[in-house]
Amino acid sequence: MDSGESHQEPYRTKSFSRESSVGSSLSLSRSLPLLINNDIDSESVSEAGDIGDRSLRRRHSVGRSSRLSADDFIEQGTNDDTSGQEQGVLHDLQALNTRSVIKPLPVDITPSPLPTKSLLSPEIKKPGKQEEWVLPKSLAYISCLIHLAVFGILGAITRYLLQKLFGPTGARVTSDGSILYLDLPSNMVGSFLMGWFGVVFKADIARVSEFLAIGLSTGYLGSLTTFSGWNQKMLDLSADGQWVYAVLGFLLGLFLTSYSIILGVETAKGFRWLLHRRASSEERNSCLIVNTFKSHIVSMTLMLLLLVALLTASSTLLVKEFDKRTSEAQLWLGCLVAAPGVWLRWFLARLNGHGLGKDRQHLKWVPFGTLIANVAAACVMAALATVKKSVNTRTCNTVSSGIQFGLLGCLSTVSTLMAEFNAMRESDYPWRAYAYASFTIVVSFAIGTVIYSVPVWVVGFS
Repeated sequence: MDSGESHQEPYRTKSFSRESSVGSSLSLSRSLPLLINNDIDSESVSEAGDIGDRSLRRRHSVGRSSRLSADDFIEQGTNDDTSGQEQGVLHDLQALNTRSVIKPLPVDITPSPLPTKSLLSPEIKKPGKQEEWVLPKSLAYISCLIHLAVFGILGAITRYLLQKLFGPTGARVTSDGSILYLDLPSNMVGSFLMGWFGVVFKADIARVSEFLAIGLSTGYLGSLTTFSGWNQKMLDLSADGQWVYAVLGFLLGLFLTSYSIILGVETAKGFRWLLHRRASSEERNSCLIVNTFKSHIVSMTLMLLLLVALLTASSTLLVKEFDKRTSEAQLWLGCLVAAPGVWLRWFLARLNGHGLGKDRQHLKWVPFGTLIANVAAACVMAALATVKKSVNTRTCNTVSSGIQFGLLGCLSTVSTLMAEFNAMRESDYPWRAYAYASFTIVVSFAIGTVIYSVPVWVVGFS
């Protein structure tokens, strides 16, 4: 209803009437919904891929604040000294309360604009169900890091296997000297699976285990795909003077990965429809949900044992293969340094949706965390490629290639980039998707050219 034509006084929250006059409260009530809608739309596309440890902080913040009223939270949101954790919960409250803020109600009715029970998750509100988030914050972070490390190593191994399967020693579909670069199959497969487990079924997986959802989407799929490897292959082509192939490689890679995630989303929706016809999700997952302290500890212990086994096997095989200077040696070294790359990308993802400026209201639609991770990894990979050209020893090549494959390959990601790209493309501002992808590619390639291609041209490395 238009506030200008309404003869009823719009409903005012307690915090508005406490701090300001009636006139300023009415003005803020009229403008707040539009601002909230724009902010939510900008943040939602930026957070489509990953939000890092903010997911843990929000869950713990919501748990601690379940006894507070929504009036106090909205009032805190109007202060300049509101913490980042409270802002995250405030964002969720505003998203749920957008319509109730402007709903015309009689003046004498003054309940809280949002019931306290709405701050609780659906699992908590249901009688007889235990609270899902039962781990202390420190243990939750440890469990998340363990899951990320395990799934990150598994993603790197899968990427290596796909390189061998489609590369020159396998199906001979991809190679270093063509626009069909070695990591193209893994980027396509990872983007396709991101449509399944990072978009359509991510909420269902999170209901089973929040750590499993983070491990699959951020750890496994983020490490299965690599932006820095893609950028480096195009730099190799441009350094050899094949500029047309380099441009076509970027265009073809963007086209194939973007449509891979679209295909993944559509097929996952169809599969989900078939599942819902057979049984409800609660019936399927009720016996698998990790929602007690004991089940969390058991899950974390099993993942820790798996991580130790993977690191032990990688170390043993690295010692065995290092003197041979084979690609297997690069793989096992990459597995040993994969976890720090995944962790760094996960922590950087907290910047997604934060925006710029003092009030963080500018460019909130840009996933700065993913952007920084991809550009930084691409630049460091170009620097290591220059080191390999200048030193040109087998040991240096093995160590540099292992770091490139593991640390930098897991730090950068295409699947998360495509999840954000797809969300922007389906938003009210589809141009943002192409601006974001183009900026990531152009900046990475331009800096990489300065770091790698220019020395190759000047010094004349073979």
